[in-house]
Amino acid sequence: MTIVKICGITTLDDARMAAEAGADMLGFNFFKRSARYIEPAAARTLCVALRAELGAACPLLVGVFVNDLVSRVSLTMEQVGLNFAQLSGDESFEMLRELRGIAFKAIRPRNTAEALEDTRYYGQFALTDPRIPSILLDAYKAGEYGGTGEQAADAIALEVKAATPRLMLAGGLTPDNVAARIAAVQPWGVDVASGVEGDQPGRKDPAKVKAFIEAAKQG
Repeated sequence: MTIVKICGITTLDDARMAAEAGADMLGFNFFKRSARYIEPAAARTLCVALRAELGAACPLLVGVFVNDLVSRVSLTMEQVGLNFAQLSGDESFEMLRELRGIAFKAIRPRNTAEALEDTRYYGQFALTDPRIPSILLDAYKAGEYGGTGEQAADAIALEVKAATPRLMLAGGLTPDNVAARIAAVQPWGVDVASGVEGDQPGRKDPAKVKAFIEAAKQG
């Protein structure tokens, strides 16, 4: 069954709702330029409350970082109480190595050749933990680090999937298209942020979240 990550969570209500709808992972964005940015202190309060409510049923909690220092990533993860870190910027594989098995890399290749090069490069220190992706593939857009609502081409996704054990597909996914994308690519997991929101970035639409998860799990 396809793993689902709901990213860009900013409120406890949205976190609780996504968890109850069946999300396997929740993502918290610590990139200050993002419309879905959340302060670490607020994220800690949210995560503590969610774990207290859900216990063992709590989804994995993932911090999203962009071109941050290893020390800051480690400190934020400890302070907030996160399970894993997603590196969505221009980080090196040495940074994955320094984070000692708690981080995975998101890539935004412009073409198939770049996708395979990135997958080989970062795959040197891809996580072996079966609960987490080895690579997250997002769509390329100049100057942006995800959350654009654009899709990576199927051809690129299929090449990356063949080269890595657990591909998480992101970019342009919605309740209406996720089942078809899963059928075409058959990724290990899918990641959505803007595709399950209304007019306000960072605030999730319960009906869209439920529909997305149901479509992904049936795909």
